[in-house]
Amino acid sequence: MVKETVSPEGLRVRVGHHHNPYGYLLGDDELDALLLDLGLRRAASIRAGHEAVGDSAPRGVYGRPCMAFVLMDPTAGPWVSNEQAVMAAVVVGDDGARFLPNAAAKAGGHRRLGRNYGEAVLVDTHLCGTGHFRYGHSAEVRGVVVGSSAQTTDQDLFEAGALAKDFVDAITERHLVWQVKTGPGEWLGSEDVPGDEHRALVSWFMN
Repeated sequence: MVKETVSPEGLRVRVGHHHNPYGYLLGDDELDALLLDLGLRRAASIRAGHEAVGDSAPRGVYGRPCMAFVLMDPTAGPWVSNEQAVMAAVVVGDDGARFLPNAAAKAGGHRRLGRNYGEAVLVDTHLCGTGHFRYGHSAEVRGVVVGSSAQTTDQDLFEAGALAKDFVDAITERHLVWQVKTGPGEWLGSEDVPGDEHRALVSWFMN
């Protein structure tokens, strides 16, 4: 389900998550609320960049008052398809949604290659086949891959990196609070038991 709000700068912000890998920390509504907060921060930056004048814009004037972001799930293993490994999307501005496929191509390409998708576009074009996007860049902050689109490639990279950093910081902060609240334990969850994946890895021996 897509949630939305309007930023103080007047930009529409829409978010949604494909799945929630942090259920021990956040319910689905809480994850959407976090994404909305991150989207509002990017909306402020996008509006400022779009309204900047000439040399007053540290990263150049933004050509559009909108952007799209796609976040990949950093907890998903490499065997998980990109389609299933998409964690969430954030769209800023009324025209932002049309850039979602571009942002997804960058994020998915980065996850597949293990590095900034823009490098492949510019240098290793043999890694980009039919139907792949012709522009970079993508950002990765401590394992969180984000693709974004609507501005210049450098501006996209900056905004993607900022969103990824804010997401990592938010999850880290919530984890520390959870850790203090729950006390010592071995597993991330209210039951303090191994997840299904880890039990399955040794089920052949345990039976």
